[in-house]
Amino acid sequence: MKKKLDMLEELQEVDQQIDALKAAQSGLQAELSGINQGVEAAREEIAILETSLTQLETEKAGLEAIHVAEMENIVRSETNMKEIKTNKEFQAVGREIAAARKQVTDIEEQLLQKISQIEELSGDLAAKKSKCDELAENSAQRIVAKQAEIDKIQSDIDTDIDRRESVTKELPASLVKKFTILREQRRGHALAIARDGYCMGCNMHLPPQLYNNLYKYEELLACPHCQRILILKLQQQ
Repeated sequence: MKKKLDMLEELQEVDQQIDALKAAQSGLQAELSGINQGVEAAREEIAILETSLTQLETEKAGLEAIHVAEMENIVRSETNMKEIKTNKEFQAVGREIAAARKQVTDIEEQLLQKISQIEELSGDLAAKKSKCDELAENSAQRIVAKQAEIDKIQSDIDTDIDRRESVTKELPASLVKKFTILREQRRGHALAIARDGYCMGCNMHLPPQLYNNLYKYEELLACPHCQRILILKLQQQ
């Protein structure tokens, strides 16, 4: 029975080590996800700026087309004025030309604004792209390093799983099942140390006869309070 208890203790140790490794691996994977999200966020920001820049350039092209059309109208109207014979018609065309020139002035002001916005946005976009490229390069290096850590931990987990399987093969299936259920119910601790008459798992006092029976190693004994399997550990002097 002492051998079984030793093997159960080893099994709990291996399981706790696997749990710790998986927790560390999960943390690294979260960091890896955060690195990827940082790069994706930067790229999304660039995509938004590029869309805005395309929109501004489209609006600028539209204004330029209107500007050309209005200038052509002015030239055509000025040409037509040479053939006008009545003062009334001359004044009407003159008003059209004046209105067209005012519109041309307004369009030119809008064009200047668009050009200024495009230049500013282009500068921002270039800076963002440069930072994004730098971030992507640094992130790639970090990703490689994090993935190497994750892979190393996975290798350690696989080694511990093999060790666990070798231990469980030496134990009765019913005992392994009981151990597994207790471990799930007691937050990873199916076993508890018994010392000085107490269960160290729940800090409750053990019945004297039960505690004395632990010295005999005749059977597996459990704490009547927390149901963990008890392992006798005497106080070291």
